[in-house]
Amino acid sequence: MAIKQLALVAFVALTLAACEEDRYRGSARHNIPIPSATYALMSEKGMSKDQPIIIRSFKKESELEVWKRKADGQYALLKTYPMCRWSGQLGPKIREGDRMAPEGFYAIAPQQMNPNSSYYVSFNMGYPNAYDRSYGRTGAHLMVHGACSSAGCYSMTDDQIGEIYALVREAQNAGQRAVQMQAYPFRMTAQNLAKHRLDPNIAFWKNLKEGSDYFEVVKDEPAVSVAGGRYVFNGGQAPAAVAEKRREDEVQVASLVAKGTPAIKLIYDDGDQHASFKRALASNGSEALNRSASWASRDVGISREDALASGPRVVVLDNAGKTRTTVRAASADNDAVLAAVASAPVEEPAKPVEAKPAVAPRPAEAPAATQLAKVTPGNAQQAPVLASASSTPVVPAAPAAPSEDKPFLQRALSFMPTFGGTADQGMTTASAPVVSVVPAQPTSTSAPLPPRRATGLRTSSLDQSTAVYASQPVQR
Repeated sequence: MAIKQLALVAFVALTLAACEEDRYRGSARHNIPIPSATYALMSEKGMSKDQPIIIRSFKKESELEVWKRKADGQYALLKTYPMCRWSGQLGPKIREGDRMAPEGFYAIAPQQMNPNSSYYVSFNMGYPNAYDRSYGRTGAHLMVHGACSSAGCYSMTDDQIGEIYALVREAQNAGQRAVQMQAYPFRMTAQNLAKHRLDPNIAFWKNLKEGSDYFEVVKDEPAVSVAGGRYVFNGGQAPAAVAEKRREDEVQVASLVAKGTPAIKLIYDDGDQHASFKRALASNGSEALNRSASWASRDVGISREDALASGPRVVVLDNAGKTRTTVRAASADNDAVLAAVASAPVEEPAKPVEAKPAVAPRPAEAPAATQLAKVTPGNAQQAPVLASASSTPVVPAAPAAPSEDKPFLQRALSFMPTFGGTADQGMTTASAPVVSVVPAQPTSTSAPLPPRRATGLRTSSLDQSTAVYASQPVQR
């Protein structure tokens, strides 16, 4: 019996050791295998481990996608991974320390892979690229890594990043010199664009949508360059089907706006995470989530977990892009945001101010529009008469008799104003000039592109890993 028990203990120990080895701790991390279930999924979808891949990330939805090219040359979605953590706000990274995760088109070459990361394994996105550098943006070591913690990176669970790392590695080993990563603020749907139409970043996001449209229609990797402070895709030439999709999206955005879709800006306490992780955090606590998500990473805990307790603030904008009201949404989900906006208190229109009868000033203090004669000691002069709105000539009033000639009671009553008249009803005044106010022409609600920092710039294509997105002068 004792021998059997010892054998059972030994078997369990070996099994656990094998499990630990399968997860590739320590120096073996660079050889993390693609899971067998993912191999089966690739086979089912007509893919192989050697085919090129493309990575797409979406902040608002907290998701990361891996697409793989099939035998027919078109890319298809392999897997969607829920994101455990990203930090900052929607919008591009501007400077070191702003906690913003980058947005844009990046290239991941073999030298950017890091199997010795403190966060299990990771790869560098390549920020800042040529676009970022053209605007003087700063920052370094912006990664996709494990551990549910972010200070400007895209953070996956350790199991997820191990699988993604292995997929990128195998594609690179098979000859893909740089894996394209498309980092977006949100999925480029008409609904998202309609809601964020007055956000200060909308011009930049529409530029990113050009590359997204090409990929979604053609199902192929867009060639990316930078010129004139913009991303340029495929040399600026869009196939007819891509141009048609763009027009259809614009019509749909206009329709949503006409139906009353509010213009908003989302403000996060500090980034977000996928709803599945939020539920786990609320149910089991941060320690349990940290153990399951970060089993092989340096123990840093869940970054700013207090910022994940509720959804973002929703700033509702008026037609001029000014804040009308701010409400808190349960989450960044479209339905939750619209529900929060619908529950916001409705501002009552300002009540018209009731006009009160004008009180005529004393003759000596009459404004220039009604004062016809200006008297200086020892000399009476005619004051200039302002143009009236009517063509009726203005007749100057006769000088009033000295007040000393009037009885005291009459002189006292002469300073008491009457409703609708002046202190001296014998004075005829000129009408004040009429000013016509013409409303200003409405300005465009689209945010202007940032000032152009350089012209005539061109970059290499993504498969030239030694100089990805390095600006070069155009050969003339």
